Amino acid sequence: MVIDKRRLRLALFISGGATTASSIITVCKSGRLKINPVLVIASRKDIDGIKRVQKAGFLKKDIAVINPEFCKDASQFAEKLLTACRRYKVDLVGQYGWLPLTPKKFINVYKGMIINQHPGPLDPPRADFGGKGMFGRRVHAAVLYFRRATKHDFWTEAVTHFVTPEFDKGEVIKRQQIKIQGNDTVEDLQKRVLPIEHEVQIETLDDFVKGRVKIFKRSIPLIQRNELDILQSAKRIAAILYPYG
Repeated sequence: MVIDKRRLRLALFISGGATTASSIITVCKSGRLKINPVLVIASRKDIDGIKRVQKAGFLKKDIAVINPEFCKDASQFAEKLLTACRRYKVDLVGQYGWLPLTPKKFINVYKGMIINQHPGPLDPPRADFGGKGMFGRRVHAAVLYFRRATKHDFWTEAVTHFVTPEFDKGEVIKRQQIKIQGNDTVEDLQKRVLPIEHEVQIETLDDFVKGRVKIFKRSIPLIQRNELDILQSAKRIAAILYPYG
């Protein structure tokens, strides 16, 4: 990949299959997205995503494994992340299926330039389909349960938001609604949402390149007060049904 020194330098954080990260790398290689993906950080060495980003053309030498379980505390985890990102002169960090809680020390260094992908509707700081343990199929399962329990003609969303020291509490940058079909399973919804997640993340990066990043705020709360218990039940059931996300 030809590196243009004038472009933003992107680090991609992954913890799973890295389908979004590999899509971003491919789009950058094609020239459609004017950004330089310079570093991939994986939270474990055994994830499928490492092979996937290599298949997309990312060099093995530019992939680092930094597992928080091998760090004595959050400060050491932050320092390892910072050391890697400084080595590659990273300007912007994207979390794509990244599961660890990113340390506050790291976030402060990249404040306003660290973003996260989420597969369901968010409404920070109000109640929504984010938070600790809400990732992968759990999010889709919770959305479907909530829709059926409330009997709303509810939809889901693919979202980009800023990273803060709490899971999924950063302001929403971009989102796209996806209609839910009456007979959708969790796997149906996941399959339909995933390619839209990819596009939303690519569009968000393009917004950074072109200096047009905007914050999205809902005028009406996503979850009404009388629906809070249903939301909590939806999250609990989703975690039981999908213990590994």
